[in-house]
Amino acid sequence: MEMCETTAATTAGGAAADERIPMKLIGAIVAVGSLAFIGILTETVMTVLFPQLMREFNVDTATVQWITTIYLLAVAATMPLSSFIKRRFRNKTIFVAAVVLAVLGSLIMIVAQAFPLILAARVIQGIGSGMATPLMMNIILEQSPRSKVGRLMGVGSLVITVAPAIGPTVGGAVTSVLPWRAIFVIVIPIILLISLPVGLKCIQQKHPTEDAVLNPLQFVAIVLALCGLIMFLNQAGVAVGAAVSGGEMTMPALVAVVSLVAGIGSLLFFGWSSRRSFSPLIRLGFLRNRIVLLHLLPYAILPMVGIGFGYVITNLAQLSLGTDAFVAGALVLPGALIGAFCAPIGGMLYDKFGPTRPILTAFAVATFATVLLLVCSMHLTPALLAGLYFIFGLSYALEFSNIMTSALREVPPAFTPDGNAVFQTSMQFGGAAGTALFSTILSVAQAGSGEEGSPEFAHATAVGGAWTFAVMTAICALSVVCLAMAFRLRGRASRSAH
Repeated sequence: MEMCETTAATTAGGAAADERIPMKLIGAIVAVGSLAFIGILTETVMTVLFPQLMREFNVDTATVQWITTIYLLAVAATMPLSSFIKRRFRNKTIFVAAVVLAVLGSLIMIVAQAFPLILAARVIQGIGSGMATPLMMNIILEQSPRSKVGRLMGVGSLVITVAPAIGPTVGGAVTSVLPWRAIFVIVIPIILLISLPVGLKCIQQKHPTEDAVLNPLQFVAIVLALCGLIMFLNQAGVAVGAAVSGGEMTMPALVAVVSLVAGIGSLLFFGWSSRRSFSPLIRLGFLRNRIVLLHLLPYAILPMVGIGFGYVITNLAQLSLGTDAFVAGALVLPGALIGAFCAPIGGMLYDKFGPTRPILTAFAVATFATVLLLVCSMHLTPALLAGLYFIFGLSYALEFSNIMTSALREVPPAFTPDGNAVFQTSMQFGGAAGTALFSTILSVAQAGSGEEGSPEFAHATAVGGAWTFAVMTAICALSVVCLAMAFRLRGRASRSAH
């Protein structure tokens, strides 16, 4: 009897120990997460610097926007490779490569005196960020104790949700006292003195690598698809803005159409080729599961709102409410900070209650916040704008990362890197699409409304804000419907299994 009790106690103690979060795992998340955080942060910091960069390099608005667009293209083109890279190379090798690319890109940004060199540096940084973010998620999904996956995914989501939100604030604060290149001077010591040594000490390899083979035709197809679709969004926005303002729209419209055709054609070819390939770049078989698809759509379109808010709030605050750039960036900060604290809490709620109630409740509140912004859009004050975004940011951060965690429950473990690659790529694309969509809406509303700073222009910007909040509400509502359908299908499948 005593022996049985001792054995049971030992087993229980071993199980409890297995569920503890290893310190090396925390260190690995900190190392890779800080690298990914810096990459995403500098992406949004640069948007605040556009007026200064236009003067320094003597380029116009359409040209300077390529600093962000080309970065997004590099990230979007790299993330689909993450499944192949994860299977082919060791985690530390991937991490060191991402560190080298981040530091090299930052060094070029510091010394470059020509605009093409700035663009080359952004491509290098984009590739590094496109490697780091999926690596962080793969480490969490592979090495976390099962009962702690939700909260650790919440920690990982801080990188994705908080960095874009605080980027405008950081950019405004740093450039108000230092040259813009100081941002990249600051990040290099952080990467080399914190991220690199912690990563080398803590990152572990839990699964052996495979002799995976890169399919070059599929890689070219997915790069063309993502680049074509992002170029379509970018140039379609330019064309619509030019048409409304009476400018020349023929060339951007032509580029948009060609990009759309090339993007959709390449995407269809990639899907067709993947089904027939012995070793596809991304194994897409798990997408036959309707539950996964109903999670994937919200995960792709919600970042349009989550990341787009950073652009919308800063522009509404300056062009409609009359604040300066620093105050406009600071309005985003409360919602971003609450997101930083609450993303891990959302993961804990997932671990305790499962996905259904926490996710649906959080996004119902997020939808309600966008409805309030729509209702109050013509009577906003800076404080009201920040307060309502705070409600949205709290709800969004609580449960966004749990969407992917819930979806990957339906994916066989061997296909987890593929699922991670698809979800991360779709989220990146959604964020880029949101900025392009909302900037186009504001541009259309502002066209023909006088000079910037006039009452007519401010009113037109407020009208554009109302249109934007209406679109945000529709996106959030559609996401809630898709997730409710997914959970209903899962419940039905669970009942039939028993």
